[in-house]
Amino acid sequence: MGTLLDASVAENLLFRVASGDPDATRACIDRYGGLVWGIARRFFGVNPDAEDAVQEAFLDLWRSAGRYDPNMSSEPVFVALIARRRFIDRRRRTQRRLDTEPLAPEAAGMAVSADRVAEANLASRALDQLRPEQRQVLLLAACHGMSHEEIAQATGMPIGTVKTHARRGLAAVREILSLGR
Repeated sequence: MGTLLDASVAENLLFRVASGDPDATRACIDRYGGLVWGIARRFFGVNPDAEDAVQEAFLDLWRSAGRYDPNMSSEPVFVALIARRRFIDRRRRTQRRLDTEPLAPEAAGMAVSADRVAEANLASRALDQLRPEQRQVLLLAACHGMSHEEIAQATGMPIGTVKTHARRGLAAVREILSLGR
């Protein structure tokens, strides 16, 4: 009888989290903590960043629990997908910070070639040909290093719309640049 009850609780755990049941949050951490930590270790190894990433993953899980659909996946799969996405976002943010550290003037190659200037002008003209929403999304992502989620929050656009503008905008820029060369 106990195993039947445990299975019932496991099936409804994310629904309980979504409804705000405080006991469900502890049960969720107990049940899926090992799974989330295992994924975190694969992404970050054993370092302090992993702890922060796991905490972010569970916070995102609390916010996303209402979207869980047992017809689409099992709870462990849903939890793993949420955690994996959070860890990928965190790795990308960290990588962007590393990639955007200022270079010393002598390392930056202060002399800009005519080819680079031409490429920059071509890219600028390509961006000018985009719809304003596409241009805004691409500039926020490329120049400000914002994720799709951050752009959605900053602009008030739904996340799906942000992703669509980014995808279509990049496709349009590629096409414009291929025609302009």
